[in-house]
Amino acid sequence: MGCCRKFICISGTLALLITPLFCGCVTEAQAGARERAAYLAGQKAALASVGVGQGVTIIGAVEHPNVPWVEGLTLSQAIATANYTSHRNPKAITITRQGEEIIVNPRDLIGGHVVPLQPGDTVKIE
Repeated sequence: MGCCRKFICISGTLALLITPLFCGCVTEAQAGARERAAYLAGQKAALASVGVGQGVTIIGAVEHPNVPWVEGLTLSQAIATANYTSHRNPKAITITRQGEEIIVNPRDLIGGHVVPLQPGDTVKIE
């Protein structure tokens, strides 16, 4: 409350005037609450920017079309997690990322090619 103390002189006597309502002071509890709120807001923004909470959507012959995104998720892992149900190998795989399409040859996946995914990607298996 250091900012709330004002010294005035009344009839030659030094007096201490405390005016917390008029000087805009913040208590330690209020300052702590503001700091925590700012920290949490920053954490939320950071998590949103890297996509935590978003997943990858798989369109096609799968049991679980919504795959949670985790750091390092690959196309092969996402297809396995979604549980591909067709009895034949896919003819085409397309990843849509921020409005742009990325075409992946399914034979590349069988050959061990690693295709990293990003949060919010949509994978279409045909």
